[in-house]
Amino acid sequence: MLVIPAIDLHRGRCVRLYRGDPERETVYGNNPIEIAQQWEQLGAKMLHLVDLDGAFTGHSKNAEMIEAIGGEVSIPLQLGGGIRSREAVEKAMSAGVSRIIMGTIAIEQPELARELARDYGERILVGIDARKGVAAVKGWTETSAVKALDLALRVQEWGIREVVYTDINKDGTLQGPDLEGLEELIEKTALQVIVSGGISSLNDLRSLKPYSERVRGVIIGKALYSNQLTLPDAMAVFNS
Repeated sequence: MLVIPAIDLHRGRCVRLYRGDPERETVYGNNPIEIAQQWEQLGAKMLHLVDLDGAFTGHSKNAEMIEAIGGEVSIPLQLGGGIRSREAVEKAMSAGVSRIIMGTIAIEQPELARELARDYGERILVGIDARKGVAAVKGWTETSAVKALDLALRVQEWGIREVVYTDINKDGTLQGPDLEGLEELIEKTALQVIVSGGISSLNDLRSLKPYSERVRGVIIGKALYSNQLTLPDAMAVFNS
């Protein structure tokens, strides 16, 4: 299982939001390139980038920063936020992004999402961002009419093999992962899962170990930036 540090980009800075709320933002650095390099130096095998400006508006304002990060680190990058067209996917991949996370378009433009999944295979993931069991869209600012589990089953039919599962009410709260939602995904789909949201301690990470056959990794943000966890310690949980 991978421990994947998150770099959430808003107006060119590295930030964290509380439950996705842009009005509850903490800035952790004005140089995301240096932050990415630090995570790589500490042993990260992948980075999770979120273009928050893209997620909120549908148009990336961090494209140059994302490309710069891709040029300065050698580990794979996965990117989500505002990826709502084929052009956006291709632009991100040409900037050095290895894996693209589709969110809103998986619900609002399912035919396009299906085509992208077909054309790019394992480089395409879907973000399942759940609020009380229902998928949210547009940077979590709107709730769709689609249940999170139904979305998972739908994208599995498209050939998607891996999803990023986030419980929005856990994100940025340090309240622990949503094991109930994770168990439902594992029980009712064949998808590989990357867990995101709420990780606060080594015990939270240990709680994911029983699911290691299906959980490919865990994304950690606030706990790393607030020094509640160190990356080497977090990685050691899954290497022991």
